[in-house]
Amino acid sequence: MTLAPAHDELVENLIEAMTWEQKLAQLQIAFRPRLEDAAELVRSGIGAVFWPRSAEATNELQRIAREETPHGIPLLVGLDVIHGQRTTFPVPLAQAASFQPETAETDARISAQEAASGGVNWTFSPMIDVSRDPRWGRVVEGFGEDAYVNAVFGAAKVRGYQGESLRDRDSILACAKHFVAYGQAEGGRDYNTVDVSAQRLRNVYLEPFRLAVDAGVATVMAAFNTVSGRPAHANHFLLTAILKEELGFNGVVVGDAEGVVNLLDHGIAEDLPDALRQSFAAGLDVEMGGNVLTADGGARLRPDDVPLARVDDAVRRVLSLKLALGLFDDPYREPDLEVTAPSRASRQVALTAAEKGLVLLKNESVLPLGPERKRVLLVGPYANSTDHLGAWVQSFAAPAGSLADAIRQECPEWSLAVKEGTGFFEGDASLIADAVADAAGYDAVVVAVGEPSALTGEASSRSDLRLPGAQEELIRAVAETGRPMAVVMFNGRPLVTSAWVNSVPAVLEAWHAGLEGPRAVARALSGSMNPGGRLPMTFPRSSSQVPIYYDHENTGRPATVSGTIDGGTLDVALMGPGNTDDHYTSKYKDLDLGPQFPFGHGLSYTSFEYGGLKVSAPEVSVADLRAGKSVGVEITVRNTGARAGDEVTMVFIRDLIASLAQPIRRLRGFTRTSLQPGEARSLYFELGWNDLGFWDNDGRYVVEDGDFEIHVGGGLDGTAVGELRVRP
Repeated sequence: MTLAPAHDELVENLIEAMTWEQKLAQLQIAFRPRLEDAAELVRSGIGAVFWPRSAEATNELQRIAREETPHGIPLLVGLDVIHGQRTTFPVPLAQAASFQPETAETDARISAQEAASGGVNWTFSPMIDVSRDPRWGRVVEGFGEDAYVNAVFGAAKVRGYQGESLRDRDSILACAKHFVAYGQAEGGRDYNTVDVSAQRLRNVYLEPFRLAVDAGVATVMAAFNTVSGRPAHANHFLLTAILKEELGFNGVVVGDAEGVVNLLDHGIAEDLPDALRQSFAAGLDVEMGGNVLTADGGARLRPDDVPLARVDDAVRRVLSLKLALGLFDDPYREPDLEVTAPSRASRQVALTAAEKGLVLLKNESVLPLGPERKRVLLVGPYANSTDHLGAWVQSFAAPAGSLADAIRQECPEWSLAVKEGTGFFEGDASLIADAVADAAGYDAVVVAVGEPSALTGEASSRSDLRLPGAQEELIRAVAETGRPMAVVMFNGRPLVTSAWVNSVPAVLEAWHAGLEGPRAVARALSGSMNPGGRLPMTFPRSSSQVPIYYDHENTGRPATVSGTIDGGTLDVALMGPGNTDDHYTSKYKDLDLGPQFPFGHGLSYTSFEYGGLKVSAPEVSVADLRAGKSVGVEITVRNTGARAGDEVTMVFIRDLIASLAQPIRRLRGFTRTSLQPGEARSLYFELGWNDLGFWDNDGRYVVEDGDFEIHVGGGLDGTAVGELRVRP
């Protein structure tokens, strides 16, 4: 996807003809006003509005912009199309659990088609903040804790939204957010301070944005947080020096909601004009909130506040996007063709996406329950709840059904009984007692628990990551009956399960999986489909353990079971339970080592085996890597079980000796493979310059000579290990 030429004749002629106030009007987007108020804003020359809820209403605003303003400049029309418009797909975190970027790209393509049909031409998605603290509510909106996963899935979303050309009628502008390091907010508290080192900023938080820019993302949103004490909305180093100059971003930088106004509370601006001056000087192109002009159309910025060249650059970027979208030729949409409900085809795609994101966390010969006749008791607050769409959904989106209804539809042979057992927040001992008493009469019990969507998303940080209310009590009470049981969790973040997970035989992570999520779960319970998703975020043992993530440094005193430091202790530090008597090591005295479930964890109803790892060359030089040479990694995976299933294969590297401390693992490739029983497939990956280096503290990307380990397999344990030497 390419934007209009940097100096298109139409754009330059408009800039030459516009007054100072008309230019500033193009550099703001107003929140959703009443339609009649929006019309007046458009007549005043505003450049962007939020969607007025129909193609017909949007057409009227576009008509006013084209016919009743001095220069006839069409509008950008924005909306938070995060994981669906009419058809709601799984939340982005659940999409990441698929480890199949096509899941995110397909969601974005269908979402763009549905939104564009109503006149939307700009979405504020994808969120590619690397998120390592599940207390932060917005982890649900992104793709987890790994920079590489965020980069790959973010680029896929950009391709889906923007299509092959922005001029296509079903393409909309994507917006990579939040620039930058928003996911490292202190304490997991939304909008909070970020203090990040230069190497972590570049190696972790900037990496997804590099790939988004390479994918042609049209817009980037500034973050609410500070970086090194300077708010992102007024941070010239971030918005201009890095994003626009170093990364070569030639699109529009938009502020987040009232992010410019927030500079007053940050304590770096005296008043609103000062905040606007600092933001536009730093590299912001569009202010979100409609504060650039006063209510009567006056300018809050004077021509001597911000260089004219900077304002013209911002206007040029905005007009170039409108030109790229084809809005100057035809900004209108056909009301009769507006998509107002999911289609059968979009529902099927949503079902497939929901199935791909299911993660089987634990299974001791309970699941699948099978399609044959049996008596099943369904209990828990998510038994009859329809709260499956998740955070950041449209109020007009099609509603989801309940798990109970989905089981009745997908498992007609089951004799299903439903009891609530307990609510999300309140506990009723008599209801739990009733569920326990009834359990004895059933062949299996499914306990459907979770956190409602309202507990996730923006401004929804949680200090306690356990299931809310009395849900843990319900799980433990049912487990004590000894009946075959499975726990299904519907949630938008990693949860702490340590109080009950060891007492139950099976746990299925379902997330907030969207419109068809309940059907996907019912099919997984019966065995109509085989879960193959993996965790894109670590599940901690305790809320006090966060932030916790797999690609941490080894430290100078790593905790190990044996008390020695060698290659065999790495996986123990990552995954193994049990503490250590080695006193002076990095650990908690009162908590087992490692997480409850690590990044990349996920089981299947079948089994897989790896063999024949081959590294194409034992050595490669730094010069050859810089010139574009890569090293091939090949391995064979076989389905050794009796069921068809999907296996996610991951490639990690470990730089054994480097000038800066390196992560103990770094993901550099993954693929999801569907295999029939007994089927084997050879998988091939490449490692090159961008995989074997890192950014140093001086902002330089370096590949150093030395030894590397290559770990390939179905998770962090790296079933097969290869070696690679990089020569000077």
